[in-house]
Amino acid sequence: MLFVGSLGSFSKLVERIIIGNALGADALGAVSIGISLLTLGMTAALVGFDKGVPRFMSRFDDDRDVRGAWLTGLLVAGIAGIAISAILLFNGEWVADLLLNEDADIPPALLTLFVLSIPLVAGQQIAIRAIQGFENTIYRVYVRDLLYNGIRIALLVVLLLAGVGVLAAGYAYVVSAALSVVVGFALLNRLLPIRGAFRLHTRSMLSFSLPLVISSVVTMVLSRIDTLMLAAFVPTEAVGIYNAAYPIAAGVPVLLSSFGFIYLPLVSRLDSEGEHDEIDRIHTLITKWIYVLGFPVVLTLAAFSTDVVVALFRLSPENFASAGPALAILVIGFFTSAAVGNCQNALSAFGHTRLILAINVTSAVANVVLNVVLIRGLGPIPGYGVTGAALASALSFSLLNLLAFAVLWYTRRITPFSRWNVRTYLALPLVLVPPTVLLTRAVTLGLIGLAAFGLAAALATVVTVAVTGCLQSEDVVPVEGIENRLGVEIPFIRRFIPETDERHEILRDSEF
Repeated sequence: MLFVGSLGSFSKLVERIIIGNALGADALGAVSIGISLLTLGMTAALVGFDKGVPRFMSRFDDDRDVRGAWLTGLLVAGIAGIAISAILLFNGEWVADLLLNEDADIPPALLTLFVLSIPLVAGQQIAIRAIQGFENTIYRVYVRDLLYNGIRIALLVVLLLAGVGVLAAGYAYVVSAALSVVVGFALLNRLLPIRGAFRLHTRSMLSFSLPLVISSVVTMVLSRIDTLMLAAFVPTEAVGIYNAAYPIAAGVPVLLSSFGFIYLPLVSRLDSEGEHDEIDRIHTLITKWIYVLGFPVVLTLAAFSTDVVVALFRLSPENFASAGPALAILVIGFFTSAAVGNCQNALSAFGHTRLILAINVTSAVANVVLNVVLIRGLGPIPGYGVTGAALASALSFSLLNLLAFAVLWYTRRITPFSRWNVRTYLALPLVLVPPTVLLTRAVTLGLIGLAAFGLAAALATVVTVAVTGCLQSEDVVPVEGIENRLGVEIPFIRRFIPETDERHEILRDSEF
């Protein structure tokens, strides 16, 4: 099940590697533009109903209301998706002229296929959210991870081998989206017959879901607008180079969010119980271990960024080697969340949803402005193209994390900067970065070499944390969690952990 879930997280990276190796940077850029259009259109079509459908379904007891909840979402998203697709298709020539470079020799039909996918993917999302409303996870995995992501990648490979070219990506999205819609509602029918009496809840669901559109659009702006703005300002090949780096770097936030499923409910419970001192301790501890666990990954990706890109796109390294600096910038920018911790999750647990929205909107606006200035240039500031887009994303993501930290500190006086954490933040880069920089000047690594360096960096990280006095008594809890997962004891680390006390029971109860 872990592998299947990972398929969804890494499918975008896998398909970019396949397209980049098979067709080059121009094709990868065009496909990335199409995916961004699809994501933007789908987000607008859902009108927040991806959140509203499971919420309303879980609150109803009558089958007519439950059936009416997902049917309302399907009708609204379907009509909106068809309308958005029609508008984009009607203006297809203008969209293609704006986003596709004439010298790239990309057929406009590629964008047409992605536009046609908008209502299909929106319908698929409604089916998945309806399944979620029954608290069923296995069917969601079948539809999203195995079918939509798995079939899409398999079909992409088959069509590329058949010589379809760049249009293979568009066909793969249309077919996999259509299949996932059919299978999604077939599986939903097992949970509740889709035919039967129903009561629509259009007004109440719209009043709940519409405000969520702002949050969804903001999220899309933070993750997708850089691709579309690159497409408007630079050649399609540059868009492909950037999108060779971005999905690799995007794995860092996924890794750093691994504790989020524990953090949010635990902090919510402690807040309801008035255990504010415990919240501060837990926030500090989890932040330190996110930083420690993420550091060797970030060190590898940032220091050997060009080697990483060339190793993954080794069939056409001359096209993608220039993505290395962008990867390093993005990875370092995304890693800022490790230093300040799960601040947005903490604010969510405390119920500060308006503050979270304000933070996200501010960061999204900054992202758009920075993209314009750094990609195209403004006044005395020159345009930096791909590097500028990476800087814009890294700076806006850093701004988001720093604003969340500032708000959390101002409202709750919670901070991750204990003396042990500060020591960790300083010790790891001071000890490990200088020899790594020297190593990058002496060697070039392939996939095996990168894996070996990553393991060595992980070991060096553990040793550095242990011998430089970064460990505190509470660290026995995450160490026990790691030992339980691995099925072995780690006596070397335990030797450097101070005596424990009785206050760690809350952490142990959280199954860290």
